Amino acid sequence: MPRSERSPLLLAGLLATAGVAHFAAPRPFDATIPGGLPGTPRTWTYASGAAELALAAGLAWPRTRKAAALATAAFFVGVFPANVKMAADWRHRPAPQKAAAFGRLPLQVPLVLWARGVARDAEGRS
Repeated sequence: MPRSERSPLLLAGLLATAGVAHFAAPRPFDATIPGGLPGTPRTWTYASGAAELALAAGLAWPRTRKAAALATAAFFVGVFPANVKMAADWRHRPAPQKAAAFGRLPLQVPLVLWARGVARDAEGRS
């Protein structure tokens, strides 16, 4: 399978894994939910996990791939405040944890670009 055909499936796998993790072990995700949002952190954890699973399914199916990829890029932008909160909350933790929390911030850029690239490739195939 060529790399361009694997890319959406790898992105779908990443999202599916994260989505399942939101349900299997929600507590760490609850802690990243910004306090200003209405409702409980657990509701947001489950909602974001469900969104990740839905996006993964959309990426896996060629007919919905372009729309799902664009929605995935928007999702990655939308969850950025949770990563900022995590970095702020973890700023006094040991260096490896602090590095992981702060390392997530710039990681959002290649994730957004990856999703946009999947959308662009899907557009070329339709």
